[in-house]
Amino acid sequence: MTVLDEIIAGVVEDLEVRRAHRPLEELIAQVATMPPALDPLPALRAPGLGVIAEVKRSSPSKGALARIDDPAALASAYAAGGASAISVLTEGRRFGGSLDDLVAVRSAVETPLLRKDFVVTEYQLWEGRAAGADLALLIVAALDQDDLTAFLDLAGRIGVTCLVETHTAEEVRRALDAGATLIGVNNRDLKTLEVDLNHFQELAELIGDEAVKVAESGILSVEDAARMRSAGADAVLVGELLVRSGDPASAVAALRSLA
Repeated sequence: MTVLDEIIAGVVEDLEVRRAHRPLEELIAQVATMPPALDPLPALRAPGLGVIAEVKRSSPSKGALARIDDPAALASAYAAGGASAISVLTEGRRFGGSLDDLVAVRSAVETPLLRKDFVVTEYQLWEGRAAGADLALLIVAALDQDDLTAFLDLAGRIGVTCLVETHTAEEVRRALDAGATLIGVNNRDLKTLEVDLNHFQELAELIGDEAVKVAESGILSVEDAARMRSAGADAVLVGELLVRSGDPASAVAALRSLA
């Protein structure tokens, strides 16, 4: 069993607990009363390097990264620094996040929000939107093609933009075939947790101009971000660098200044 398989097994177990307490019909009814989701694509396509700034306490590869007692305050700093979008980890077992973090951040900022989790059911798309998410993460390695296409279709109908995460050329092809307009290339192999920044450089050419390109993982300095920008990234998704910076607003601004 890979690391990804283990994470998803825990996600499914925790999901069943939440689903028992809050049926899908209740989520659908709540979403129907909400204003439209924010569109992140204009900011991610704007001149300069887009930054998806992450509220991230820990990770399977590095353990604890930062104590974040007030995710809303951190998100507000990200917004002040010019973040194009804010990613909120909601997986609890490996990343120390929760839907409560997402709700708190939504109350504090008007920046588009990504619910960063391991989506394997349509329920999670409704759940994320009900908590205030404007974006959802879809990991190609975790989904078969029918589910990937179906989830993109549902997300489009409820106004949620999907960041479709890839790690191989075959996964990029699958993402494009499914109609993804926002594609992430994860420099970390979720099956081994190894990082190689060359992954983005190799796969960006395959994406071309068919989708907005996001470089994910292993970006630990402004120099790393500049390398991703030179390789064709429209945006970077950054967590560790920002939560350990001591001045997250300035750290985001430094990344945003890259031409």
